[in-house]
Amino acid sequence: MQVTRRGLLAGAAAGGGLVVAWWLMPRSYASPLVAARGEHVFGAWLKIAADGVVTVAVPQLEMGQGITTLLPQIVAHELGADWRQIAVEPAPVSGAYANVPLAQKWMALWDPAFAGISTASDDLIALRFAQSQRFNATAAGTSLAAYELPCREAAAAARTMLAEEAASRWGVAQEECEVANGFVTHGSNRASFGELAEGAADYTPPDPPPLRPEPLREKPLPADVDGAPAFPRIDLPSKVDGSWRFAGDVRLPGMVFASIRHGPVDGSELAGFNRDAAAGIRGLAGIVESKRWLAVAADTWWSAESALAAMKPRFKVASPANSPDIAARLGTLLTAGEAHVIAEAGYGGEGMQRVDIGRRYEVEPAYAAPLETATATARFEEGRLELWIASQAPEQARVAAARAIGVAAEDVALYPMPAGGSFDARLEHDHAIEIALIARELGRPVQLVWPRRDELIRARPRPPVWMLLGAQLSKGGANGAEGAIDAMRIRIATPPAAREFGQRLFGNRTSMAAIRETTGQPDPLACEGAVPPYQIPGLLVEHIPAEIDLPVGRVRGNSHGPTIFAIESFIDEIAAKYGREPLSFRMSMLGGDVRLAACLQRAAQLAGWDGGADQSGQGIACARIGEGPEAARIACVATARQGEGGVRVIRLSAAADIGRIINHDIAKQQIEGGLVFGIGIALGNAVELRTGLPDAADDTALGLPTLADCPEMRIEFLASEAPPADPGELGTVVAPPAIANALFSATGLRLRRLPLLSDGI
Repeated sequence: MQVTRRGLLAGAAAGGGLVVAWWLMPRSYASPLVAARGEHVFGAWLKIAADGVVTVAVPQLEMGQGITTLLPQIVAHELGADWRQIAVEPAPVSGAYANVPLAQKWMALWDPAFAGISTASDDLIALRFAQSQRFNATAAGTSLAAYELPCREAAAAARTMLAEEAASRWGVAQEECEVANGFVTHGSNRASFGELAEGAADYTPPDPPPLRPEPLREKPLPADVDGAPAFPRIDLPSKVDGSWRFAGDVRLPGMVFASIRHGPVDGSELAGFNRDAAAGIRGLAGIVESKRWLAVAADTWWSAESALAAMKPRFKVASPANSPDIAARLGTLLTAGEAHVIAEAGYGGEGMQRVDIGRRYEVEPAYAAPLETATATARFEEGRLELWIASQAPEQARVAAARAIGVAAEDVALYPMPAGGSFDARLEHDHAIEIALIARELGRPVQLVWPRRDELIRARPRPPVWMLLGAQLSKGGANGAEGAIDAMRIRIATPPAAREFGQRLFGNRTSMAAIRETTGQPDPLACEGAVPPYQIPGLLVEHIPAEIDLPVGRVRGNSHGPTIFAIESFIDEIAAKYGREPLSFRMSMLGGDVRLAACLQRAAQLAGWDGGADQSGQGIACARIGEGPEAARIACVATARQGEGGVRVIRLSAAADIGRIINHDIAKQQIEGGLVFGIGIALGNAVELRTGLPDAADDTALGLPTLADCPEMRIEFLASEAPPADPGELGTVVAPPAIANALFSATGLRLRRLPLLSDGI
């Protein structure tokens, strides 16, 4: 009999309360870290070696966002270590590194029946789920919320233990010892971490650990000042010299290399291929045939890829997705589909008595297109699988690989590798399943690298979103200016993308099975960002779940991208229609969010905002991601100019409030990268689907921005006492509406579809 958590909870109604209480009890986990020669383990987060090197375990995927610097930086500050003595290693998958905030945010995806019972029960159930399922996924900007305090507590405990060992040697009180720059001192006495580590490791960690009075904080710098970072990125030198190891850099004795061909969607089936066509290619090691894909292994990847090209695999699919059909379906649903209320504020739908202005906005599917395609290395011997892979959800990838080849999850060892970009693509684990099957079939170590074509075919893009926004406006007079928004209604036609993704990640469903499981379900997470930051007396947000026969998922910015594009474009259209200056119009509605208002003012100052007058080429937009004090905020002014090559964005000026700043340099890099990603979303090419296949065979057809396309950027952070927030998606979601509004100012044309130039200009 299989015992599940849901079964235990259901049994509670029949007197199983004791069992449920046991399941919900707090857990403690032994440190999963293993000490090398000369190292000593201090809890689950750090080791100190005899030479003084402090190694910090990082349980999040490094995919360019700098997490292998941020968490060690927090440890170094709290511990009192010198930054030059800090090293990092990927943390083993363990309940000790549970990402509880993300489990809470995604509870509706892994436990929809019990989500929302109460805040207290949700928090407790999420804690136990994250710990028991070893859920340490990297997503939704939750790394600092999940791990800053555990890192601080681990470092504070180690600092106290080092001081206790030094104090015992010197015959003084531990509280009188100072710990800084990698040394413990007391008067003329001085001992390094390396000298003290062996003895200190035997002390019992203090409970609670004595944290330093102030957490780590860096002051924001003016936009035009580039200060030397106090904590340079740990991964930067090795990325510059090429020694940073990715999954594709793993080499094992006797290893072969595999390439693969996929059909259009999970529902497609391999119909046939010409096996004999590969006979003349040297170095072939095997052909692995699956129901839905075909892989070839050889002594070089190019030989494997050449063999696949020669074999010309064919696939059949019952309902291939086509872009015109998807657009038509969304358009019909937007006006006639059954709607589910996602959010209401103020008077809600009752506040909407008429529609004074209504606009439709359309957002095409967006592809992550990371630089590194899906890559994994595996070895299967004596019933055990070793897997080298970059995964944002490593435990879910490990379990999926185990199920695919019929072994216990305990017989799969997953070695976390960094990713060459991801943008949420590595939350999916198809390649983990495929490499497990290929390694078992071949009986030798193998490395799988998806061709660029297959990365696009098998990608689950951010879903297409069709939105209809309507507003009831004030007629002006003594009590208000004309054009003020009295009520707003937002209808969103899009697939229940978050629920669909949850079925794949937590339910191990195929894409088509996930679509079937979630058809018709309303999905608040698929409509995030649809509640504007503005004070609107009556607001109604509705979701029309759409089935489009195209598997969709998460891509940087996620649902905030389409919703913020539509809202900020709509606000600009209202301002233009009623002759309201776009900045002051927004400011008049932000009485409840002074932090976002401050971002708008500062961005306008950085850009030399001229009011967005006709032909000025300036457009403004703002965004808020998250709720409460932890929300991140940004405002951006885009400047566009017409030239011989058409309209070009020449400058982006942004001001952001991300709360307390941990690393100013990395935060700025994240905003810059997000803005460039947003430029690609705004000005790139839409991917057209024909019979389920993208018409783009590689990334060049996506029209992604090059260095020559990157405008001047002025970025400034506002000083804030709020908790730290993630800056990674801010630039991505604010750039498209700012650019759209700038193009309207420059040309007089209002573009309501993303990518903006997908229908020409």
